[in-house]
Amino acid sequence: QVQLVESGGGSVEAGGSLRLSCVASGRTFTSSAMGWFRQAPGKEREFVATITSGGTAYYASSVKGRFTISRNSPQNTVSLQMNSLKADDTAVYYCAAKQRPEASRRRLTTRGTFAYWGQGTQVTVSS
Repeated sequence: QVQLVESGGGSVEAGGSLRLSCVASGRTFTSSAMGWFRQAPGKEREFVATITSGGTAYYASSVKGRFTISRNSPQNTVSLQMNSLKADDTAVYYCAAKQRPEASRRRLTTRGTFAYWGQGTQVTVSS
């Protein structure tokens, strides 16, 4: 059974930093993209960042320049370094993984094309 487990969420003041981590088990994702999405109260889950097996990263415009996604394929982990946090970044952050290799940028940044999801970790940024 595939499991994705996030950690690292918490509360921080605006301008601060947090680092989220996600560990996958049950299968390896060395050939598949992994990513992060988030969902704020009353809003739909939205794309944050994705990283391919080759290390190419894509970011939502709202986080570009502030967030950095990275992965350690042998350890089946993906991380999200979040700097210069804003109140608008407050949300539940979800780790996600693709089932198979994907080259389409659109599909790499679309929520519905990810097969595996974690349970989420809360990030709260106070202004």
